[in-house]
Amino acid sequence: MIRKLTAALAGAVAVAALAAGPAQAQQGTNAITGFGQGGRAPEKKPQYVPGAKQQEKMFPLGASWTAVSLNGKPYTGADRPSFIIDTQYRARGYGGCNTFTATAFPLREQHLAVGPLALTKKSCDKALAAAEQAFLIALRTSGAWDLVGSQLVIRTQNGELKFDRAL
Repeated sequence: MIRKLTAALAGAVAVAALAAGPAQAQQGTNAITGFGQGGRAPEKKPQYVPGAKQQEKMFPLGASWTAVSLNGKPYTGADRPSFIIDTQYRARGYGGCNTFTATAFPLREQHLAVGPLALTKKSCDKALAAAEQAFLIALRTSGAWDLVGSQLVIRTQNGELKFDRAL
């Protein structure tokens, strides 16, 4: 008997709830119908993504580069300066007369930090020695770098170095 009364009471409550729900919604009462007030979904705001301004380029470690020009003056001949930065961040290369080595770290926002240079001391003619010194100073004071087409461009305090990828 108690089971029959419980079942009948539960059925009556369910029917009353179903009948009252649409009536309350039609009357404009504060029935909860979804997210937010009045059944509206909340506004979608764009999510902030850090660093989404531009995809940073990766410095081409392990690639050999041969100098094309320094401040618009082209390098000619077989004694063009060249360098490579390996995966251990060691730069090594040829300045036009002497070989050199240094630590070099590609930094954020396409900057390059080159440490003190260690180089051989071969005797060269004055013009070649001056060109080598200008190249090494420009490389040592590296600032920003960029890949423009197939060329590596390094902007320095003393101008701009352009390199072609060596084979």
